[in-house]
Amino acid sequence: MNNSTSRRRFLQQLGLFTGAMAASPFMASTASGLVIPTNLGGGAQYVPTGASPIGPMTTYPSRPAGSKYMGGFRAPKLDVVRVAFIGCGKRGHSHVPRMLLVPGVEIVAMSDLFEEHAKDCADKVTKATGKTPAVYFGGEQEYVKMLTEIKPDAVVVAPSWEWHARITCDCMKYGAHTLVEVPMAVSIKELWAIVDHSEKYQKHCMQLENVNYGREELMYLNMVRQGVIGELLHGEAAYIHDLRSEMHEEELVDGTGSWRTYHYAQRNGNVYTTHGLGPVAQYMSLARGEDNFGRMTSFSSPARGRAKYAKENWPADHKWNKLNYECGDINTSIIKTTMGRTIMLQWDETSPRPYSRHNLIQGTLGTLAGFPNRVAGEKLGDGNFHSWIQGEEFEAIFEKYDHPLYKRVVEHIGGADALRKAGHGGMDYTMFFRAIECLRKGEAMDQNVYEGAFWCSCSELSEKSVVQGGMPQMFPDFTRGDWKTTKPLGIIS
Repeated sequence: MNNSTSRRRFLQQLGLFTGAMAASPFMASTASGLVIPTNLGGGAQYVPTGASPIGPMTTYPSRPAGSKYMGGFRAPKLDVVRVAFIGCGKRGHSHVPRMLLVPGVEIVAMSDLFEEHAKDCADKVTKATGKTPAVYFGGEQEYVKMLTEIKPDAVVVAPSWEWHARITCDCMKYGAHTLVEVPMAVSIKELWAIVDHSEKYQKHCMQLENVNYGREELMYLNMVRQGVIGELLHGEAAYIHDLRSEMHEEELVDGTGSWRTYHYAQRNGNVYTTHGLGPVAQYMSLARGEDNFGRMTSFSSPARGRAKYAKENWPADHKWNKLNYECGDINTSIIKTTMGRTIMLQWDETSPRPYSRHNLIQGTLGTLAGFPNRVAGEKLGDGNFHSWIQGEEFEAIFEKYDHPLYKRVVEHIGGADALRKAGHGGMDYTMFFRAIECLRKGEAMDQNVYEGAFWCSCSELSEKSVVQGGMPQMFPDFTRGDWKTTKPLGIIS
């Protein structure tokens, strides 16, 4: 595969070619009255005719007739939530055993392009429950058949990134609440389509940002809401994770390297924004009444690591050595909110360095930080904010400020050790536990569709800023001005 061919294939996968988009199931799903705004497509940012100097764009596509704002939306209660999975590969496969532990769930169907993936996940359900879910595989439209025949209440969407938006839109169109893996979409055009579908069909669309449910992240949210660090001023968020080894997963059936590698080759910006940003955005209540995303500027380092790794691990004629890796090894962005607060956002999946999400939130009375966990402030410890409270001393912070949701989930699953084994230190299980609880109780989701859209839009905005030498990019307002009516996320007991 030469460079031009690989780029063409990549763009087609992302739906950036007009012809490919027109023929795709994603466009078919929008044909019934939901058209992706043409002025937001093709990788180009929506250029406003009027915008505030800091805040998000003040002009945006009008809300289609009959659609309703989804901030704070509550769906009818469900005694038992009938759940299906679309995408049973690496990530979906890991989600099935977590969902099996959640009370009030019946797993009813599996869909994947590959038979072995779908059947393997179905076998896990059969062994655990004695009931065999329906299995759909083989064709790109099998998931639509599953949606129309099985009619699940909720769907976990976990295929490769380029499928997320089209499948998510179809799930809502056919009557299912959608729990979609990160990132929810890969372009602002797709994000607008997801928002429009959620508003038209009145279905939840929650991005599965599991990090929001980590013990430390939940505790810091609790501390922020209690005013422990005063008025919030600044945050730092990141996804620093050396994933070069995934390039060895070259076949689609085997893993993510076969498709994710092309993102490093043909994009230049922050291509995976939400793990660090999600918690910080919720600490600050962005897009929830108090504040919102305003503008962002972004810079990338030179691109060196991927080409070096390919040269060291594959022969010169291998496809990985025929790509021009355009994406800088590390991207650094600065977000300015409508209130003037700042967030430093970083991404690096290439450099040989320890994992980090930064997870820092700073206020007028102190600072909470992660990697390693540490806090300091006028209301913490003996008030000596010149030294961090960390290590063994940090256990006293857990004891005093642990989030009540975390404590409740620990009790439900049978202890902290059991929770730590339930996906990424327990955050995966806690995420599903809470999402299903919201559906069963008829409560608003902790993460609404607009939050997912704002967090994911940072990717395209960062790419545009990098191309323009760091010029600021305004955030589209996916709420169409209604974010001011949405309450900040509270502390769920």
